[in-house]
Amino acid sequence: MFGLGWSEMMVVGIVALIVIGPKDLPQLFRTVGEFTGKAKGMAREFSKAMNDAANDAGVNDISSSLKAATSPKAFGIDKLKEASGITAATAALSPERAAAKEKMDAGMAKAAEARKEREAAKAAQTPSDNHIETPATTAAPIGETAIGETKAPDAPKETDQ
Repeated sequence: MFGLGWSEMMVVGIVALIVIGPKDLPQLFRTVGEFTGKAKGMAREFSKAMNDAANDAGVNDISSSLKAATSPKAFGIDKLKEASGITAATAALSPERAAAKEKMDAGMAKAAEARKEREAAKAAQTPSDNHIETPATTAAPIGETAIGETKAPDAPKETDQ
């Protein structure tokens, strides 16, 4: 009750029996019991008054809405229902959406076909059409001179064209 074990309670009882005496001890316990009962009643009454005041102020409504808002499960389900709810306005848009989808699919198919044609035309070109001969390809290999000595390659130079 007050953090006292059985052994401590026994010591308090023996001391009370010696100090107060066996004749007045039952009256003392009765008075202490009445006092603790009144204290518990006052605590209960105070708690009830505080709860009633909170109810009158609307704290319970705020508390329940706060709990609902912070509950991830309830919040997710409510938002999912709001987001996926089909209304009359969205149902009327369905044929328009289907037509727009068909239009986009046709445009994408046309673009894909044009891309395939470009790739096929590029692959059909001969290698000589793609190869441009430059003076560097006709010169001696990098690192060799005309005499056959090796040297470090020169840094490329920028030329104005």
